[in-house]
Amino acid sequence: MRMKRTLFSIVLLAVFAVQGLYAQATREEIFNDIATTGGVYYAYPGPSGVQTKAPKGYEPFYISHYGRHGSRWLIADEDYVRVMEVFEKAHAAGALTDLGEDVRKRLDIVWADAKGHGGDLSPVGVKQQRGIAERMYQAFPEVFKGEPQMSARSTVVIRCVLSMDAFCERLKEFNPKMRIERESSNKYMDYLNFHTQEAMKFTSRKGPWYEEFRKFEEEHVRPERLMNTLFNSKEYIRKNVNPEELMRGLYWVASDMQNVEPEVCFYDIFEKQELFDIWQIHNYKNYVCDGPSPMTNGLMLANAKSLVENIMDSADAAIASGTNSATFRFGHDGNVIPLVGLLRLENCYNEESDPAKFYQAWCNFKMVPMAANVQIVFFRKKGSADDIIVKFMLNEKEVSIPVKTDIAPFYHWKDVRAFYKDLLSQLPDRP
Repeated sequence: MRMKRTLFSIVLLAVFAVQGLYAQATREEIFNDIATTGGVYYAYPGPSGVQTKAPKGYEPFYISHYGRHGSRWLIADEDYVRVMEVFEKAHAAGALTDLGEDVRKRLDIVWADAKGHGGDLSPVGVKQQRGIAERMYQAFPEVFKGEPQMSARSTVVIRCVLSMDAFCERLKEFNPKMRIERESSNKYMDYLNFHTQEAMKFTSRKGPWYEEFRKFEEEHVRPERLMNTLFNSKEYIRKNVNPEELMRGLYWVASDMQNVEPEVCFYDIFEKQELFDIWQIHNYKNYVCDGPSPMTNGLMLANAKSLVENIMDSADAAIASGTNSATFRFGHDGNVIPLVGLLRLENCYNEESDPAKFYQAWCNFKMVPMAANVQIVFFRKKGSADDIIVKFMLNEKEVSIPVKTDIAPFYHWKDVRAFYKDLLSQLPDRP
């Protein structure tokens, strides 16, 4: 009887372990923090949990980093203008409800701040990058001691350049002697922001994923209730408003308010279920068009091959140098998603075929909020040149990889290196 009970307990624990590993998000969790429905517009939440101390005798000497730019305004001024024009036209026609008029006035406040800033890094984004750099310095001061030579590279997009600048300037405030060579150039785009021709062809509207996605989108945008609260005439809506387009536009404005400084909120005009449903649409798109969806057979994760190769080569060079250093890289959500999947970071490469369950397996706001970052920290045993261990962090939280270890959450670098070399060898060379 005792044996049966023990066996049952082991099985039960195994089931819970698998569920814990697989579960990315629940409806209840998202309803409790409705800002998460912003998905890739979710403002960086900051670190959670405690850093595990390295085994005795090991000291950090190198950090390999890839970070998404910090919080920004909506990608283009047009994203605000399209929404505002609908409300201005309805205002002139006397077709807005009291709530509609109130939303129009809120949009005016938002536009006064956003005008001309489409796609720009916001002050919130600057603070995020400075905070990440500060915590990195405080957690691993040994890496930054003396006059270390460090490398920082960003894509050519200005918000990434300014994110790099904010991050590096904060580090130099702690140690002005450190040398950080900063560059933003097309020379580095083939690993900082690379997509194969095959991947781009797949993700187009002519790709094999799109028709099912289109139907999913259609089913998850239900604008009638919202339109009836904003406009006082169904006839006016019928003749002058594209309800689905307006609802999506308001969703983006609402989602981005957490990334900018004006304290204006639009969540009150939505029901939580409406936000949850629209978020699922964008989580679906991220999962299939950048992530580990089984539909793509690894095609999207292969976009990160050159980036992982750069991570490996940079680590080899840092180890061979015998000095303390770091490599910082800055890009976009569409680069972080395939990177964390190809690195096989915990919960970042789950596969699910049912669109209704995508969010339970894979969740964009947990992986790529604004200022998302991957840090691989290298530790060397004192007195040894090649006894090296590493740990992985996603958004400053320790995560596991599927490599055997006797020192979790740390891994022996020789095992990690062999694992990734084998993984990369199975991917086709870039065209």
